[in-house]
Amino acid sequence: MSEVKEQVLQIDDIEAMAVGTWILGTGGGGSPYLNLLNIRELYAAGRRVTLKDPMTLPDDALVAVLSSQGAPLIGQERLADSAMALKPLRIMEEYLGRKFDALMPVEIGGGNGLHAIMVAAATGLPAIDADAMGRAYPEAQMTSFAVANLQCYPLAISDIRDNEVIIHKAHSWKWMERASRKVCTEFGSQASTCKAPRSGKEVRDHGILYTCNKAISLGEAVLKARKKHTNPVDAILDECQGSRIFTGKVTDVERRTTGGFLRGRTVLEGLGTNTKEKFSLDFQNEFSVGSQNGEAIVMTPDLICVVDSISGEGIGTESIRYGQRVDVLVLPAPEIFLSPRGLELVGPRAFGFDFDYQSYFKDQK
Repeated sequence: MSEVKEQVLQIDDIEAMAVGTWILGTGGGGSPYLNLLNIRELYAAGRRVTLKDPMTLPDDALVAVLSSQGAPLIGQERLADSAMALKPLRIMEEYLGRKFDALMPVEIGGGNGLHAIMVAAATGLPAIDADAMGRAYPEAQMTSFAVANLQCYPLAISDIRDNEVIIHKAHSWKWMERASRKVCTEFGSQASTCKAPRSGKEVRDHGILYTCNKAISLGEAVLKARKKHTNPVDAILDECQGSRIFTGKVTDVERRTTGGFLRGRTVLEGLGTNTKEKFSLDFQNEFSVGSQNGEAIVMTPDLICVVDSISGEGIGTESIRYGQRVDVLVLPAPEIFLSPRGLELVGPRAFGFDFDYQSYFKDQK
C-alpha cells in the first residue's frame, strides 16, 4: 500500500491561494476575499485544512463537490458564511445515508476555489487537490465530469432562509443546470450547493488534478513579485505560460443580473503599445470572448483573465469599473475542454456566439 500524500495548509498557503483563484476565475466564481476572512477566523480558532493528493483516493471513496451558485454581484450583498456553505453537504449525507470521505471544489476559480477549503476547515474533512473546471464556468454542464458523461444527480441546494431542495434525478447535465438555476434564482440568485457525489476513481480519472496547488503557486509568484517590486503581471505569465493580449483603461461597463447570471460587456481603450485601439470583453459571470477592434481574437475555453496592471490582482465581472488600468491575459485551457465534447459544452457557441473556437495558442491542438 502506497504512502498517503497530504499536506496541512498553512494560512500563508491559503492567502496565496486566494490571489491565485481570483486570477484563474477569469472574472467569475465570486471574490475569494470573504471566504478568506472566514478561513482566517477558523484558523484563529485552531482549525486546519489537510489537502490530499487525488491519486491516493480509494476507488470507493465518497467525495463531495461543493460550490456557491448564482450571480457574482449578489455575493457582494450576501456575505460568505461557513455554516451556509456546510448545509448542502449535510443534506446530501442524510439523503445518501453515508458520510463523505473528502471534498473538493467544483471550480478552482474565484471564491468557489476557497469555498471547499472553508468547508474543509469547518468540518475537518480533507480537501482534494483537484476541481472539475481548472478555472470558473457559469453552468453545471461545463465540467470535466460532464465531458466524461458521468451521472449528474443528485444535487442538494440551500439558502440563508433554511430553504432546502434535493434534485433527485435530472435527464441530463443541461436539465440539471436549468432546474438548479431556477431554484437558485428563486432563492435570490445566491445559494450553496453539493453537486452529484463523485467516487475516488471518478475524481482521479476525470477531475482536473492539482489545481489547488496550482492556485497556491500562482498566488505565491504574484506576492513574491510585489514584495520584490518586479512586475506581478509578468509573474502570472511566466507561472502559467500565458500571453498578454491588451493593456488599457476601462471606459464602459454594461452589466445586468438576469436568470441567475451576471451578463454584460466591458470596453477598454488601449494604453501603451495598444494606444488608439479598442478592446471589448463579453461575459456571463466569466469573461467568454475578447474582441480587438471588433474582431474576436480570444475565446473560451482559453482562460481570459483581466488583472490590475500594477498589482496583478484579478478583477471580477462584478467589480470591474470605469477608469481601471488593466491587462488582459490569456492562459491555456485544460486539455479535456479542447476535445469535441469539451468544446460542445464550453466553446463560444455554448455561450450564444455564432462562431467556432479558435485557440489563441496556435500550437495547441
